[in-house]
Amino acid sequence: MSKWQQDPFFQYPLTPFETSEGKVDLPILYYDNSNFLGMWEVDYAKAEALLEGQPVKPVRFPGNKAVVAIAFYEYRETAVASYNETGIALVTVPENVNMPAHPWLSLYQSMDSRTEGLTVIDLPVTTKLACAAGRDIWGFPKFVTPIDFTLTPKHFKGTVHDPDGQDTILTLSGNPGPGMPGPQLDLVLYSWHNKELLRTQVITRGGGKACLPGSVRARVGNSQHPMAERLRSLGIDNLKPRVVFHSHKLQLRLYAGAAIHHS
Repeated sequence: MSKWQQDPFFQYPLTPFETSEGKVDLPILYYDNSNFLGMWEVDYAKAEALLEGQPVKPVRFPGNKAVVAIAFYEYRETAVASYNETGIALVTVPENVNMPAHPWLSLYQSMDSRTEGLTVIDLPVTTKLACAAGRDIWGFPKFVTPIDFTLTPKHFKGTVHDPDGQDTILTLSGNPGPGMPGPQLDLVLYSWHNKELLRTQVITRGGGKACLPGSVRARVGNSQHPMAERLRSLGIDNLKPRVVFHSHKLQLRLYAGAAIHHS
């Protein structure tokens, strides 16, 4: 028995699922990982345009803003081997749900009552199995490409490369400002798959540090990849985030999605 199997956090029944690249077990278990993420306020109409045709809507934050999260992950040990990932996601609710009155606080609501979640608009990964699992199980917009991840106590640099050339799609880098210890955030993910809106829970563990943005900025590269075009449309380039968070202690359970909407 591995040390992870002796940990109650990972003692859950597993259900096999056949993807186009082989079998995975659900929930997918992530044992030893690092992450770095930032949250940006962007123009509401620009965010809304990226979700056209999906049964979700951006949450409206003060100042007629939407919030986009950019997160880099280094998964060193998981049930589907090691890989890196970058997620671009908008804070959303299903189209028939009222806007939360206090959207920042609602991100920390109990999972059993939370309607506010994240809709991923791009999710590059570095392995074919991780890509197939995300697409086949949840309908996530994944593609395979090289992703760099370097996190030290004072600096972060992550880069998403264009899969078709020498250009970069996105670089997130800089020195976070002053911070304080904080928890990982449990996630609700919304995705559109086989004409159903799925609600997926990601249960996290492991402390980290929530920081002022410091010099951390996102820079969109010269790539013409659709992910780069979407980032440009949001006006993210060189925009200061509201907050950043980083950790070398991330662990999580990624569950199958529950269908909550039929076309």
